[in-house]
Amino acid sequence: MSIQSRLKEDVKSAMKSGDKQKVGTLRLLLAQMKNRTIQKGTDLTEDDELSVLMNAVKQRKEAIELYEKGNRQDLRDKEMQELEVISSYLPRQLSDEEMIAIVDDVIQKVGAVSIKDLGKVMSTVMKEVRGKADGKKVQALVRAKLA
Repeated sequence: MSIQSRLKEDVKSAMKSGDKQKVGTLRLLLAQMKNRTIQKGTDLTEDDELSVLMNAVKQRKEAIELYEKGNRQDLRDKEMQELEVISSYLPRQLSDEEMIAIVDDVIQKVGAVSIKDLGKVMSTVMKEVRGKADGKKVQALVRAKLA
């Protein structure tokens, strides 16, 4: 079952249960997926759907940071709830040990020796961990390994 199908089914069940927060979040995700479909001109692949979800997660994390700086606990809590809902549709996130193993493997495969090889390593690692790891976390790890 595609992510979009799951979202549609979950909107129905959330509406029946009266969970307005979840309904709003899921409808927002469906709208973003529809926009991506229109931009692309064809149906979304699983990678496209994951990309929409990852973008939504990134937006929520950035908003949470800003609300914490602005001392707006109420808005931060709302964003946290949305983040929780969105994250439930993402694949299981990799542990630090799993990410380190993947990064080490990729560094060895591409023959990276310095920070100049960051681009090669990052592109290959991100293809492998698509949807399973935060890009900022991966980049920090790769930078540390190549430094």
